[in-house]
Amino acid sequence: MSDARWDDLAIRAAAGLAMIGIGLGAVWLGGIWFHLLIAIVCGLMVWELVCMLDTARNRSQYILGAATAAAALIAIELPPSFALPLLFLPAMLGLARMESGGVTYAVYTALILLAGYGMMALRDDFGLLWMLWLVVVVVVTDIAGYFAGRTFGGPKLWPKVSPKKTWSGSVAGWIGAALVGLAFAGATKAGVGLMGISVAVSMASQIGDIAESAMKRRVGVKDSSALIPGHGGLLDRFDGMLGAAVFLVIAGPIVGFPPGVQ
Repeated sequence: MSDARWDDLAIRAAAGLAMIGIGLGAVWLGGIWFHLLIAIVCGLMVWELVCMLDTARNRSQYILGAATAAAALIAIELPPSFALPLLFLPAMLGLARMESGGVTYAVYTALILLAGYGMMALRDDFGLLWMLWLVVVVVVTDIAGYFAGRTFGGPKLWPKVSPKKTWSGSVAGWIGAALVGLAFAGATKAGVGLMGISVAVSMASQIGDIAESAMKRRVGVKDSSALIPGHGGLLDRFDGMLGAAVFLVIAGPIVGFPPGVQ
C-alpha cells in the first residue's frame, strides 16, 4: 500500500531539480545572468502577489511585475544610495493601482526587492562561495523539514496557518543549517560562529515560509500560482529564500558578514 505522505515526492523532486539546475547555473555564471534571473523571479513573484490580493487587477499584475523586474535590474547597477529609493518605487506604484490588498502588496513587494538586491549584492561582492552557502542553508532547511515532518510528525508549529509545519521539521531544519554552517566554516576562515548565523538564517527562512502561508490563508488560496508543478508558484518556492535574504541584508552588517573573512 502506498503512503499518501509521499504521493507528491516524484513530481516535487523533478521540479525541484530543474529549479536547482537553473539556479545553480545562474549563480555559477554570476554577473548579468544572475541579475537577470533574480529580476525575472522578483517580477513573477509580484505578478503572483497582485493576482492573489486584487481581484479587480486591471492589468496591474503585468504592469507591477514588469516594474519590479526593471527596478531590480537597474538598482544593482546604481550606487546603494540611489538604488534604495528605486527598490521601493514599485511598492509605492502599487498603492496607486491596487483596488484591494494595497498595504500587504506594498510591504511584500518591498521585501521581495530588498531580498533580490541583497542576493545580487552577495554574489557580486563576496563571490560564488557565499551565495552557495545561503542557497544550501535554505534548501537543507526545507528538505530536512520536509522529511522530518513527514517521518516524525508531532506537535504543529502554527496549525491555524500552516497545518503541515511541525516542530520536528523546524528543529531538523535548524540542525541541518548548523551542519551546513560547520561545513562552510571548515572550508573558510569564518569560524564556528557561522553555525549560529546559519541557524538564524534557517529560522528566518522558516518565518518567510510561514508569513507567505498566512497571507495565502487570509486571501483564501492554496498556492500563489501554478507555475511550478508540485510546488505551486514562485512565492511558494522562494518564500524561505526571501526571509533568509532579507535577514542577511539586515544582520550582515551587524555580524560583519562573512565572519572572519573580511
